[in-house]
Amino acid sequence: MSGHRSVGIIVRGRVQGVGYRAWTKGVAEARGLTGTVRNRPDGSVEACLAGPAEAVAAMIEACRQGPPGARVEDLAVSEDAPGPVPGARGVQILPTA
Repeated sequence: MSGHRSVGIIVRGRVQGVGYRAWTKGVAEARGLTGTVRNRPDGSVEACLAGPAEAVAAMIEACRQGPPGARVEDLAVSEDAPGPVPGARGVQILPTA
C-alpha cells in the first residue's frame, strides 16, 4: 500500500464520555495524519482523517479498539470522505454535529 488516503470513520458503541475524541487526536497525530473528529448526536464518534495510506490503515485498526473505557460495537469506513482543509495541521476536535 502506498500513496495518500482520506477516509471517514463512524465509530458506534460506548465511545462518548470515555475520551475517544482526544485519544483519536493524539494517536492520529502521532501517525502523521490530519483531519477532524467530533461527537455526533446519536452517540457515535465521527472522524475524517487523511495521510499516508499505511498510517490511515493502521489508524482504522486502532479505532476498532479505542481508548481504555471505550467499547466499540461497530466501525464504518467510507473512502470518499473529504480531505482536510489545505494547509491544515494535526487533527481538530470539532463541536458535536
